Formats: sequence, structure tokens, C-alpha cells
Amino acid sequence: MGSTYIWLAAAAAIAAVLAVAAVVVTFWNQLGASQISLAGWFAMIFGIVATLALGIGLMTLMYVSNRRGYDERRHRDG
Repeated sequence: MGSTYIWLAAAAAIAAVLAVAAVVVTFWNQLGASQISLAGWFAMIFGIVATLALGIGLMTLMYVSNRRGYDERRHRDG
């Protein structure tokens, strides 16, 4: 029974991704030809680098915390 729910959830997730992709393609085609300025490119590159740095940094902290046992509950003696 649990396997059925997993397949149902996976199918729903795939359908949602395909629906979002269809909307994005529709909007992209309606946009037409557009130019991006040099400042726009720098802003986009900065945003990508900052997002990756934040994601990588937080994932690194999570792994370090897990390996060093910071997430474990402390047991009281006595």
C-alpha cells in the first residue's frame, strides 16, 4: 500500500514540474527578443555565485555539524 502512495506522489511531482515547464515555455515565447545589459549580466552572475556560495556553505555546516555530533542530544549523567 505504501508503494502505491510513493508512485502516486512521484507522478504528481512529475506532473507539477511539467506544468511549470509548460508555463515557462509559454511565457518565454511570448517575451520575444530582448537584450540584457552588461550590468544585468554582472547582477545575474553575482546572484548565481552568491546563491551557490550560500548553499554550499550551509550544506558544509550541516555535514560538519553531523559528523562532529553537534546535533545529538546531550544525555544527563545521574
